[in-house]
Amino acid sequence: MTPTSLIGIDISKNSFELWGTDERGRHTLHKRLRREQVCPFFVNFPPTTLAMEACASSQHWARQLRDLGHQVKIIPAQHVVAFRQGAKNDRNDARAIAEAASRPNMRTVPIKTLAQQDLQAMHCLRERLVGNRTALISEFRGLLMEYGIVCAKGATKFRAWLAENLLTATEGLSAAAQETFLALRDELREIDQRIASVEKRIEAAFRASEVCQRLATVPGVGPLTATALEAAVADPQRLRNGRHFAAYLGLVPRQHSTGGKPKLQGISKTGNCYLRKLLIHGTRSVIFHAAGKEDSRSKWVKELVERRGWHKATVALANKNARVLWKLLTSPGEKFVAQVCG
Repeated sequence: MTPTSLIGIDISKNSFELWGTDERGRHTLHKRLRREQVCPFFVNFPPTTLAMEACASSQHWARQLRDLGHQVKIIPAQHVVAFRQGAKNDRNDARAIAEAASRPNMRTVPIKTLAQQDLQAMHCLRERLVGNRTALISEFRGLLMEYGIVCAKGATKFRAWLAENLLTATEGLSAAAQETFLALRDELREIDQRIASVEKRIEAAFRASEVCQRLATVPGVGPLTATALEAAVADPQRLRNGRHFAAYLGLVPRQHSTGGKPKLQGISKTGNCYLRKLLIHGTRSVIFHAAGKEDSRSKWVKELVERRGWHKATVALANKNARVLWKLLTSPGEKFVAQVCG
């Protein structure tokens, strides 16, 4: 029997579809397993290449199967769709995954360590809580306006307004309305406490990581951005240079070229939108504080703002920082030295 060299696995909660091929791409295996049968099956299977789509549990199964001695590839779901033939079902999906994985230039998702997974989970929790807080503040302000009460905009100013003016502003309302607004205030305080607790854990992870300490030497990069980078960028070596890393984060112009005529548009916004947001927010802070400084880097930043405008300068500086961060991720022995870009 021809040995199986590649197996595409369509994973789900309880059912796992396998489609195997040999070195020439000929079909050699088709099998369906239940969740509890997966590891026992591959324990006794000769070491081979296993491929699966990137999904909620792909990182877990990749680590499990890699520990059993197999080479594991995680393929972005959008790259698998083009190889599916026929109707969508588990068998055709597994076959498409195997077909996609057989392509030599197919891009794959790096496998995260448990520590990186822990960091990413903390960031996901914080991001959801911040979104909930924003929604609650908007609801709070909207309900107050229904009673003719106008308050400050922005989370910081709104919290200060609540502490100083809420009781006074609502004293003429009914008891039911006052109770509603006090409940909303307490809910906002509770969310703030939960966000502070998560940020404290992220800060502890930042202090314990030498990689994060090195990344934080770049202006505009703090504990949040440094830990998010360590969690998301599992294998920076697979990107050839800093320019590719900036493109991976969507910080390069989007192309719409044809007939040999290049046409560049706004940034591509591909890749990890959370990392891109953190980098851009960090560079906004750098540009804001550069106004009162006279060092060479700050002068370069101010000249860039005057020449290209605030928003383009922000993205340009984020792109520059991304390239420096890639160098720090791939060259652990080097330290960052601020330089002026001409």
